Amino acid sequence: MKNKIRLAIVGTGYFSQFHYDAWERLNVEVVAICSLNKNEALARSKQFKNCRVFIDFKTMINKTDANLVDIIVPPKNHLNFIKIAAESNVNIVCQKPFTNNLKEAKKAVKIAEKYGVTIAVHENFRYQPWYIKIDEILKSSLLGDLFQVSFRMRPGDGQGKDAYLNRQPYFQEMERFMIHETAIHIIDVFRFLFGNINCVFAKLSKLNNHIRGEDAGIVFFEFENGMRGLFDGNRLSDHVAFDRRLTIGEMLIEGSNGTLRLNGDGEIFYRKFSENKEKKIIYKWKNKGFAGDSVFYYQKHLLDYFVHDKELNNDAKDYIENLKIEDSIYKSDSCTRVIKIK
Repeated sequence: MKNKIRLAIVGTGYFSQFHYDAWERLNVEVVAICSLNKNEALARSKQFKNCRVFIDFKTMINKTDANLVDIIVPPKNHLNFIKIAAESNVNIVCQKPFTNNLKEAKKAVKIAEKYGVTIAVHENFRYQPWYIKIDEILKSSLLGDLFQVSFRMRPGDGQGKDAYLNRQPYFQEMERFMIHETAIHIIDVFRFLFGNINCVFAKLSKLNNHIRGEDAGIVFFEFENGMRGLFDGNRLSDHVAFDRRLTIGEMLIEGSNGTLRLNGDGEIFYRKFSENKEKKIIYKWKNKGFAGDSVFYYQKHLLDYFVHDKELNNDAKDYIENLKIEDSIYKSDSCTRVIKIK
């Protein structure tokens, strides 16, 4: 595995396009693609040399020499596919949301440990260039002592009976939606930038009656380092941006020496404490692929791990912490009290 990746992929839905593009640009050998939509799989297979096409996942794993599989399907099939791959000693990259719930995620980790395989969770938000730059700024202590962070999620894609149907129609049927599917990204970003979270308090709601799960809500966070955090999400409202899916919202980080602001165009501004003018922080990033080419950079990180034995971010065992926070948010909403992360 440390010398050559032979990759199998399952899934040809909307978001898979970014995975396929990144694997192609990274010159990874894709040996097989599996999809219930055989025509889509055939179309994708043309991007790669000698790539076989399957409509059954277990058959693909058994009939190819893959040593890594990229699972890009909705969470209902994650645990089953992970078990099949692990039993054949195939390492796994699994798209988020990682399984259906915390209980299943813990089962997936036990399966990986039993068969000695690695599960990496495809969590690419921390590889978006604005968060990489913000992390660099925070490490420079420009803001002084950190007080709080807030993120206003406003993609504006959740109104009406046709919400999400043009990209990911299964969104409409998810019982746990905004937190499980989308805010989990921000939870991971918060942990990446500010460390672990002690407790949460949440109030969630459903504004669009054409879907099953929640699509709005406010969550308060207390970090281990004493910071406070706020996630304010509403999928029906939008924000100012040329592409409202680029950052999906706006972030504000406040400290004793000043404030950082991330806008919807990926621009970062710094305002020094007691001053009224902001200074734009100039940094380079590519407007390519998904959200600053974050899928490409995450998958490059995976290659660094699997091929060059470098450290792995978001292995499944570590990602469990994100799911504990997610689960605590839903518990807090149901009982209207602060929940400590255990």
